[in-house]
Amino acid sequence: MKYYQGNQTGQTVGILPNPYYWWEAGAMFAEMIEYWFYTGDATYNEVVTQGLLAQVGPDNDYMPPNQTKTEGNDDQVFWAFACMNAAEMQFPNPPSGSPQWLALAQAVFNLQAARWDDTTCNGGLRWQVFAFNKGYDYKNSISNGGFFQLAARLARYTGNQTYADWAEKTWDWWAASQLVTPTWAIYDGAATANNCSNPTLHQWSYNAGTFLMGAAYMYNHTNGSALWGSRVGGILNGTEVFFPDEYGGGTIMVEVACEPIVSCNNDQPSFKAYLSRWLAVTTQLAPFTSSWILPKLLTSAKGAALQCSGGSDGTTCGRKWYQATWDGKYGVGLLTNRPSEQMSALSIVQANLISKVPPPVTANTGGHSQGDPSAGGGGDKAQLGGAYTDRISTGDRAGAGILTALVLVGLLWMLGWMLWDEVFSGSLLWLKGLLHSS
Repeated sequence: MKYYQGNQTGQTVGILPNPYYWWEAGAMFAEMIEYWFYTGDATYNEVVTQGLLAQVGPDNDYMPPNQTKTEGNDDQVFWAFACMNAAEMQFPNPPSGSPQWLALAQAVFNLQAARWDDTTCNGGLRWQVFAFNKGYDYKNSISNGGFFQLAARLARYTGNQTYADWAEKTWDWWAASQLVTPTWAIYDGAATANNCSNPTLHQWSYNAGTFLMGAAYMYNHTNGSALWGSRVGGILNGTEVFFPDEYGGGTIMVEVACEPIVSCNNDQPSFKAYLSRWLAVTTQLAPFTSSWILPKLLTSAKGAALQCSGGSDGTTCGRKWYQATWDGKYGVGLLTNRPSEQMSALSIVQANLISKVPPPVTANTGGHSQGDPSAGGGGDKAQLGGAYTDRISTGDRAGAGILTALVLVGLLWMLGWMLWDEVFSGSLLWLKGLLHSS
């Protein structure tokens, strides 16, 4: 959290400093909720709550004025994921009079459901919210997979059939589209100009992860239906592409579209963080997946631990978990660290604690977050006011969730207690000494 400056005088609460983009802060806060859940360390809880509430916007729907003119559906849904984490993990509720976690997630759902677009590609969500943004003419897997996951999680938490119906609808549209193949290769997205018939063939780990997570929630919500079980199994088989034999012997997670050829941009190295967390939760919701998932989480965590040995501080995390020594990845420009790698390393490490914590709660099994099924503000045009037709250009999406090296070191030490073996025994003794000297 040392890179987060939003709680300092003169800074914007809930925003990461340039060059990091808005959605990355939502992803960071979601991971810090998980950190609290796994460890019981409440050090960052107040900062996390402040950050999440500061960006809700005037209608409590994560359409803040400082972001609405460049906001994508995928950007917005990562904040909703953080709120669902808070509700499902029984994170402390916001102060009285503030919007509550469940209601915030419901507001995002309602806005995105209203954006469903049947005018092109027979349905689906566009990448961008507003027509003047680059990417509005593109329907991508992460936006639609994010909406699917959110609907599935709300269905399970609330028991409301409307959410389940939307999850089914989104799945059916996606499954009939060109964004996924019969062998469960999930592609990045496709342009609306050709009716989404010519997809971009990149496969990113978080696309597989979000559909897997949503399917696992639906499997659990439907009491283990065979249909959703087969869908979970299918997507899980498709994730094998991210555990290639040529890198780590098929047991270590790799961002295959960019990592081996060293072409990842600033945010792509963070994608493994999301696949890691969603694989872990899948084992709780669909236990039949555990025998395949858990060994890969463990091997990947061991590789990540060895990569977190670089830089002048000796704890900078690299990208290539299949290499035994730090790969030298620092970042670009004036950055002295690559936060994407730090976030992914923390996520894969704490994913190995999944068997030590209970599964996500629902409103009927201990959930205490208050909801509002009608949440959602005044809609997208109301958020823009009179500026709806203004043209706003957007830059490349960059940055990643940022986490302090000290937290990462602490988790690696804790993981060592659980997974003590020849790989960790020497390195974790050193980490323990570092902690005592801090």
